[in-house]
Amino acid sequence: MKKTRRALAAIMTAAMALSLAACSGKTEAGKTYKVGICNYVDDASLNQIVDNIQTRLAEIGAEKGVTFDVSYDNCNADANVMSQIVSNFIADEVDLMVGVATPVAMNMQSATEENQIPVVFAAVSDPLSVGLVESLEAPGSNITGTSDFLDTNAVMNLIFALDPEADKIGLLYDIGQDSSTTPIAAAKEYLDAKGVEYVERTGTTVDEVTLAAQALIADGVDAIFTPSDNTIMTAELSIYEMLEEAKIPHYTGADSFALNGAFLGYGVDYANLGVETANMIADILVDGADPAATPVKTFDNGTATINTEVCDALGYDFNELSETFAPYCTEVKGIVTAESFDDLD
Repeated sequence: MKKTRRALAAIMTAAMALSLAACSGKTEAGKTYKVGICNYVDDASLNQIVDNIQTRLAEIGAEKGVTFDVSYDNCNADANVMSQIVSNFIADEVDLMVGVATPVAMNMQSATEENQIPVVFAAVSDPLSVGLVESLEAPGSNITGTSDFLDTNAVMNLIFALDPEADKIGLLYDIGQDSSTTPIAAAKEYLDAKGVEYVERTGTTVDEVTLAAQALIADGVDAIFTPSDNTIMTAELSIYEMLEEAKIPHYTGADSFALNGAFLGYGVDYANLGVETANMIADILVDGADPAATPVKTFDNGTATINTEVCDALGYDFNELSETFAPYCTEVKGIVTAESFDDLD
């Protein structure tokens, strides 16, 4: 009887040890995870996200003793190319896909309905309204990610803090960009309530955006607002000098616009957004987090980034502006014009 009890105790002890070992950490040292990243378009904001995702994944891999085998591609806003890239990821049997910007995330969502490959999106402004998730707290399927939701009213407040007498505002955006739909509607609501006239101009290519900017100059607007619109972001380097010459400040929804010559960018830190996206990827792949129960990560939209060169050209003093804007944001910082954040190093 004693031998039987000892044997039973030994079995139970071994079982408990195995259970504790399993619960103490899910990392499998030496394991390789295949990750497919598709970027929507080549611009400063989205490229900064991708760079920080890859850098952070390399750091996490070193910390946890695993490897992230990353395949990266850019569809350059071409829907057919985007679909082919996603199909290639599926054929390559990636463990997880990353969709940078709303159109890519939506394509991946559709492509993974049956296979349920986990998808993490980055820089989707309004994942709820486009149907990517059931709620921000509980996405509900195989997809979650990070959002660069823009507080439009905060940007409008900055416009009128600088120029209380402004009576005509230009709205410059791509009507086909989902990221612009909600903030443009919010801007109209704000301006209507204030009794301020607004003029809408749109474009889907750099040439069309250039013509739209020229039209807004001819319209005599006092300022221009653009949300986190990737089409306008791509065209910013082509339009900022004409707006500067016309003395029209361009208020935008990301610091990368200011990097490329806009007067002011307001919104999330895209470098940090990329880091948090990578952390989410690792949580899912390495630690076994369920995308359906992983809340969408949102960020404080409190930073105003002013292009100091454009600021001077428009006749403003950066220090005075910082004081003017201080009540409306958590931080005011300066930047100079460059094609990418790497150029500032």
